Amino acid sequence: MTTSFVPLVLLGGLTSAGVYLLLERNLTRMLLGLLLIGNAINLLILIVGGPSGNPPVRGRTSEGHTTTADPLAQAMILTAIVITMGIAAFVLAMAYRTYRLTTEEEVGDDPEDAKVSELAALDTAAVEEDRPRPDRRRDTDAPDELDALPGYEGSK
Repeated sequence: MTTSFVPLVLLGGLTSAGVYLLLERNLTRMLLGLLLIGNAINLLILIVGGPSGNPPVRGRTSEGHTTTADPLAQAMILTAIVITMGIAAFVLAMAYRTYRLTTEEEVGDDPEDAKVSELAALDTAAVEEDRPRPDRRRDTDAPDELDALPGYEGSK
């Protein structure tokens, strides 16, 4: 199976632009990034679906193709379109609600997240202090009495 280079470049461009827009703090750009990634996934499914062929209906032929087209790719693309539209509607509702409450579209740092990260940093320092240290005198390569199973002849 050979694949054209143009859809692969388009797929890479859509994905990279979508990830770049998702990393922004503006909700509209996040939405556009989600839509670009959704379209990139649809293009990926279309490329992986294989070449075109006869319709997947028994007894039908199209332009002398010898193989039958895979209907699973088309069904998955339709499902992905519906999922993308649902996510887009949810993000639009969040953006509208945020704009109505704060009159800005920029997503700021959450004070609760900052408190949790500070507590996590303090807990990490406390855990480092409380961690037991290995006894260097007992840490040798010689077998200990607990290394061998009781009753096993080869361990003595």
